[in-house]
Amino acid sequence: MEAFLLSTGIVALAEMGDKTQLLSLVLAARFRKPWPIIAGILVATLLNHALAGAAGAWIMAAVGPVVMRWVLGLSFIAMAVWMLIPDKLDADEVKASRGLGVFVATTWAFFLAEMGDKTQIATIALGAQYEPLFAVVIGTTLGMMIANAPVVFFGDAITRRVPIKAVHAVAALIFAALGVFALWGANTLPGVQ
Repeated sequence: MEAFLLSTGIVALAEMGDKTQLLSLVLAARFRKPWPIIAGILVATLLNHALAGAAGAWIMAAVGPVVMRWVLGLSFIAMAVWMLIPDKLDADEVKASRGLGVFVATTWAFFLAEMGDKTQIATIALGAQYEPLFAVVIGTTLGMMIANAPVVFFGDAITRRVPIKAVHAVAALIFAALGVFALWGANTLPGVQ
């Protein structure tokens, strides 16, 4: 349950003001069909985060717990700094292919925009640190839906009322705390001096 709840909360906070949330807003304004957009976001996120979580779990198995604790600790601290840098949406990420329906266009655009994004990197780290992987992927996906579905339905009204800088600051503090705890835990593992 811890993996699910932590993954949901971290990703929901990290997604606020993120480029994929901006993409959700743009897709909603462009297509004005919320249900296919929501379905596209869900499918793209499940696929992307399943791959990211599996990559994290594989990395953990390949390098072992001592090295991974250091990598995770430093990665979470780097994520804390990254959270304080505002995202921008590239025009190329918004263009949907001609002839594709809203669902396919959203799935494709969202999957690509999520590559290398904060929430994908967070999912890799969470997949490396927490088990079961299923709980991490479902949690990160739910976090993405919590952050993006209201934007698709209510769009601009929400983005004007939510203090994005404050949300990013809270997320940065959480990532920093996770990083410190991971590094502290690295020093308490057997065989670490």
